[in-house]
Amino acid sequence: MGKLILIPTPIGNLGDITLRAIETLKGVDAILAEDTRKTGILLKHLNISNKLISHHQHNEHSRVDSIAARLKAGETLALVTDAGTPGISDPGYLLVRTCLKNHIEVETLPGAVAFIPALVNSGLPSDRFCFEGFLPQKKGRKKRIEELRLERRTMIFYESPFRLIKLLGELSEVMGPERPASVSRELTKIYEETLRESLGGLLQHFQDIQVRGEIVVIVGGKED
Repeated sequence: MGKLILIPTPIGNLGDITLRAIETLKGVDAILAEDTRKTGILLKHLNISNKLISHHQHNEHSRVDSIAARLKAGETLALVTDAGTPGISDPGYLLVRTCLKNHIEVETLPGAVAFIPALVNSGLPSDRFCFEGFLPQKKGRKKRIEELRLERRTMIFYESPFRLIKLLGELSEVMGPERPASVSRELTKIYEETLRESLGGLLQHFQDIQVRGEIVVIVGGKED
């Protein structure tokens, strides 16, 4: 019986890859990658030559059984996404679930994930928090935001730069423009930025700005 190893990859700065991750990527039989081109660039930077297999949200349902068969046959495979930890708003959960149902060993290495530095940098309470990731784009979106209005823990959202204004506007309308929040973008990169303001203040700030990079929005919980 083989093993599936989930390996976090840098969210920006390539220096954030761990020594253990590098050694593991060198030693596995093959690497399952969300985007083989992007992972190929990382492997070239690390001087790693290993076989890449495409594994992303559009083909994971059709390939999960064949991958499980390879693992059952004794192969050790690594799973990586474009950036961060597999399974956190990225492919991974379905394959892990299938492996566990088939009694295949699963190991997850510690490493990069975007929401941890964004949460700590926000200055909002980080002892208790809830991770929401990407909200539904249509069905269930409004209902979920309404449900979170009374959430007392710090909330974490992922968003694309093209939908940041929409998200801030919706949160401000439901939770109130004075609710404390922060927006982090380009984490670990040259132009990394974290802005700490109220939801209303952040909405006003980004109205006329062309935002780039992946976005993490942190929102304070409802106070007593």
